[in-house]
Amino acid sequence: MSRRRQAIKRSVIADAKYNSVLVGRLVNTVMYGGQKNVARRIVYGAIEALAEKTPGVDPLEIVQRAVDNAKPRIETKARRVGGATYQVPMEVNPDRQTSLAMRWIVKFADDRKGLPMKQALATELLEAYQGQGSAIRKRDDVHKMAQANKAFAHFRW
Repeated sequence: MSRRRQAIKRSVIADAKYNSVLVGRLVNTVMYGGQKNVARRIVYGAIEALAEKTPGVDPLEIVQRAVDNAKPRIETKARRVGGATYQVPMEVNPDRQTSLAMRWIVKFADDRKGLPMKQALATELLEAYQGQGSAIRKRDDVHKMAQANKAFAHFRW
């Protein structure tokens, strides 16, 4: 950690098409190598695919609920006490919850081989919206790990 100054937290700009900060953050999460237009095409294509798969439901509502379902509430952090390292369960900051959920959704969409990224992202978002899929399994694993290490909660500071 830097001993100089704290990094300034920059706000994410809402995307132009849906005027949503959440979609803007999703575009930034999907973006690889600074290619923002490619990331926009992927995310907008996934949102359009969600609109086709679930008529009558707002696709932005699906994205919001999918991210909310994948958010971890508690996680473990390594703390070194007296030469031993303990996995201490800690509550997750709301901004980090959103970042982790989006990162997991995009990662597991990228791991789906044989599908274009638009379709894979749409499928992963729909599964997270329904409370299943790889991102939800990852969240449950993080929660189980925190639950198993509850005995070390007194090392929290």
